[in-house]
Amino acid sequence: MTIDNIGLFQGLSAKMRYLNQRQTVISQNIANADTPNYKPQDLKPIDFGAVLESAQGKTKSVRLGGTDSEHFSARGKVLDDFSAKKQSHAYEVSPSGNAVILEEQMMKAAQTTMDYTMTSNLYMKNMNMLRTAIGQGAR
Repeated sequence: MTIDNIGLFQGLSAKMRYLNQRQTVISQNIANADTPNYKPQDLKPIDFGAVLESAQGKTKSVRLGGTDSEHFSARGKVLDDFSAKKQSHAYEVSPSGNAVILEEQMMKAAQTTMDYTMTSNLYMKNMNMLRTAIGQGAR
């Protein structure tokens, strides 16, 4: 058995590949900031809910398990409502027809870099846990 067969590592690897491709697309947008009639592109975001449903098969819910009656219930009161609000995208277009906004692309690039760093850190921490579990120690 290799780590390629472990779902966690498959998911983390897929996320890193997605972020790598997204960074490439954003870089192309920035490189074409002065190209006439160029429209910026982006990758379609991954729907984690759909991925979770496909991974679970017919099971549609995930429940927290409690091992002690003193544990808090997950069915508690919702403290805050973090509902998503739609934002209208008003793109600026230059007289040459170019619709690339450099500030927006730089923010996307920075967010993608932070997401990649977080995902690769999770990958390394889980690898170190596996190494510790099999007795080789963390590196």
